Amino acid sequence: MSLNKIIVGSEEWCGLPQLNIPAIKARVDSGAKTSALHAVNIIPFKKDGDPWVRYEVHPLQNDGKTSIHCESPVIDKRKVKSSSGLSELRYVIKSIISIAESTWEIDLTLTNRDSMGYRMLLGRQAMAGKMLVDPEASFQLGKLTPTLIENYYHIHIKKYSGLKIGLLASNPNLYSNRRIIEAGEEHGHKMEFLNIKDCYIKLDGENPEMHYRGGRILKDFDVIIPRIRPSMTFYGCALTRHFEALGVYTQNNADSIAQSRDKLYSLQLLINSGLPIPTTGFANSPLDTDDLIQMVGGAPLIVKLLEGTQGKGVVLAETKKAAESLINAFKSLRANILVQEFIKEADGKDIRCFVVNGKVVESIMRTAAPGEFRANIHLGGTAQKIKITPTERKIAILAAKTLNLKVAGVDIIRGKNSPLLLEVNSSPGLEGIEGVSTKDIAGTMIEAIEKDLKFRK
Repeated sequence: MSLNKIIVGSEEWCGLPQLNIPAIKARVDSGAKTSALHAVNIIPFKKDGDPWVRYEVHPLQNDGKTSIHCESPVIDKRKVKSSSGLSELRYVIKSIISIAESTWEIDLTLTNRDSMGYRMLLGRQAMAGKMLVDPEASFQLGKLTPTLIENYYHIHIKKYSGLKIGLLASNPNLYSNRRIIEAGEEHGHKMEFLNIKDCYIKLDGENPEMHYRGGRILKDFDVIIPRIRPSMTFYGCALTRHFEALGVYTQNNADSIAQSRDKLYSLQLLINSGLPIPTTGFANSPLDTDDLIQMVGGAPLIVKLLEGTQGKGVVLAETKKAAESLINAFKSLRANILVQEFIKEADGKDIRCFVVNGKVVESIMRTAAPGEFRANIHLGGTAQKIKITPTERKIAILAAKTLNLKVAGVDIIRGKNSPLLLEVNSSPGLEGIEGVSTKDIAGTMIEAIEKDLKFRK
């Protein structure tokens, strides 16, 4: 009986001919019951009194400009738990699947799979009686060449009718950068990745210019979205400032980014706005180490490099002796540090509020991995959606406003008596928050730009 079944690997190309999708790469997952298809702009409607759904499919990963418009009858609404553990109510449709010259009908749930590695997931319901899976193999049925994929989809590529937007960053493959490019393309804008190290400036009173690798002059940009890594802050801000001088809208301006990266200066600005922070000390001389430790309540305490970000350059000193050694070691290296009280009640958790244009669009609780004190998903921590309190919402909004950031990641911990503000990130990552959220955060960033520029599609 198994001889009649199709042998597939953990990933395969298949087609959905009823949906006008000739090729889509699917993750073959026998651990998942239901199959899922990446869909955006999902809109229910009635046809002859029956429930239907209208939606767009971007069948190619990391490609928001190739778009298939689909309509299907709704056969069910089903609550599905994603790999991140969140339950979501999804529309269910039926479609013919084509694979290895065989076709049959399957159920598909519609969901935004931007945070996943594949545009389609093939679950065991669809495979039952039809397939055998070799989990160690992939593309058992063959790979598709870029030329063939282009032939399939060239007529479905969106024509740009929107803004010309440059993403100023360092790594085009970073999840956040890919998602912003994709979201911009989905909204009909022409997106271009601009590598910070490949940009250089012409300062001229009459004809200032921004040049790019090979001597190309960067012009006609409507928007620049700066996503500057910490090690490139000075140069990245110089480029952003020059784009501003050329009359280009920047989602976060250079001065706001620079002051957010200066931990000491940003904390001074934040407390001047009445925002609560953990007790923090700063000193230049090792002679003041003992008083500095006492100033923040003694050990355990946190030592932070002023230039660090995203959890890097943050160390927990559990005893007074360890704190003295750590502080003096940094001082001997002429490193600028902050010493901050350790909030034990936080229990290795913090809240990341994602603020866009003065509104908290999503909030997550991050929990540190066992043995870690930093709530960082890149260090093995976990994240989940959370409903924040009105006080926490006010703190997040005021923090972003104080630093004049249109897009900000505001980190808050829950102290013994009240929430405390840790820091504000001017280039907040999207992977963690989109991974547990049902919201299109990158799309929200693009919509905020459209609103600021009064852009009408």
